[in-house]
Amino acid sequence: MSVLVMRLIRLFKILDDLRVARIPVSAETLAEKHGVSARTIYRDMSMLQGLGAPVRGEGGVGYQIEGGFFLPPLHFTEVELDALALGLRLAESRSDKDLADAASNVMGKIGAVLPEQVRNRFIESPLIAYSKFSAEDQFGGSILTQIRNAIGNRERLDVIYVALNGEESERIIQPLGLTTFDESWVLTAWCEDKDDFRNFRVDKIQAIAGTDTNFHIRPGRSFQDFISTL
Repeated sequence: MSVLVMRLIRLFKILDDLRVARIPVSAETLAEKHGVSARTIYRDMSMLQGLGAPVRGEGGVGYQIEGGFFLPPLHFTEVELDALALGLRLAESRSDKDLADAASNVMGKIGAVLPEQVRNRFIESPLIAYSKFSAEDQFGGSILTQIRNAIGNRERLDVIYVALNGEESERIIQPLGLTTFDESWVLTAWCEDKDDFRNFRVDKIQAIAGTDTNFHIRPGRSFQDFISTL
């Protein structure tokens, strides 16, 4: 195998490493993983950036993928394509309109760049996600959209909630994460009134309003912290 081919293979593997990394990855870490020197990684990064790959960072700091940019084609196994198709169809059938439309767009984008021999398998996958209710009726529609945006922006929310026993309450909450079940979405939040985690069925939220104030996730109060208690 030629040196050029080996380098191209390494460049694609580095992009794969950066895609899944949540924090910047140092040149030293990449060098150790791929069996080359840190100086070689610096040259690889310069080449990737010169080719237009959405990589940012520098030596001594770390590298990561910029969000929202074009990435070179990915290679999927048949099982991975099945997982993608099912996951996107779940999002289409069990989400608010914005997320459902985004899932449909992603389905089209992936299908458009797949090799012809596997494109039909992906687009016409027999794995179906079915919901007898519309997302707007079942999952709170615009309320779900507002919650998703608040989670991303870490904005406190003022909500009026009716519990399953019919009791109504108003809370100031820090929205942390959403979980979908058979017939509802559940919002996990840090309730400032109760000073503890609380779960709220989205379809039981009667009113919701942004507060234009942000919150910082403190140790022990993240969505992952809540999940770890289950």
